[in-house]
Amino acid sequence: MSQLRNVYLIFYNLFQALGWAVSLFRVLSNFVSTTSVHGAYSSAGELICLLQTLAFLEVIHGAIGIVPSGALLPLMQWGGRTHFLLAIVRRIHEVQELPSVFITFVAWSLSEVFTLCGELHGKFSKWMTFIRYNAFIVLYPIGVFPGEMWLMHQALPFIKAENLYADTLPFSYDKFIKALLFCYPLLWMKLYLHMFKQRQSKLGKQQKKKSN
Repeated sequence: MSQLRNVYLIFYNLFQALGWAVSLFRVLSNFVSTTSVHGAYSSAGELICLLQTLAFLEVIHGAIGIVPSGALLPLMQWGGRTHFLLAIVRRIHEVQELPSVFITFVAWSLSEVFTLCGELHGKFSKWMTFIRYNAFIVLYPIGVFPGEMWLMHQALPFIKAENLYADTLPFSYDKFIKALLFCYPLLWMKLYLHMFKQRQSKLGKQQKKKSN
């Protein structure tokens, strides 16, 4: 059973790593060919939406115990990203070409590639483990503040003008986004500090092995 679980996780991580690598290549290729940051969604948006939706499996992995992360924190990250992508970026065409989308996609893609490659290769490579547990320190804040939060702020006029989701939600989506922007740094900090704990746990074990 343990071997089957490991094989499944390898294939899942490999699929996601390749998908995010392709997304990063598309976004950067478009940037190089057009010298513009305005085509990120058209070049890779639908693929990133697919990869992020499928990432709900990571919540299930934690819930059933095949990885030690638990379900709550993966659910918080998945929920935040998926809402950002599907409810805002994919729905509001006017924001899809904003620089914030480019910033978010590059930060997410690099972070996922480093994390997933670290999971796949970290058992055999100390430098890959080092990158996997350090890249997030820079990439995570970039993806959240000039990426996700700035784009949600820019989307507010369009949300209000269209009275977005008024026919499906029992509350004002415009006010919900404003409240979410207020809470976002607090929720983000919880995830960010958790990642530092993981970093200390993993790299601390490596240091102990070196000292022994």
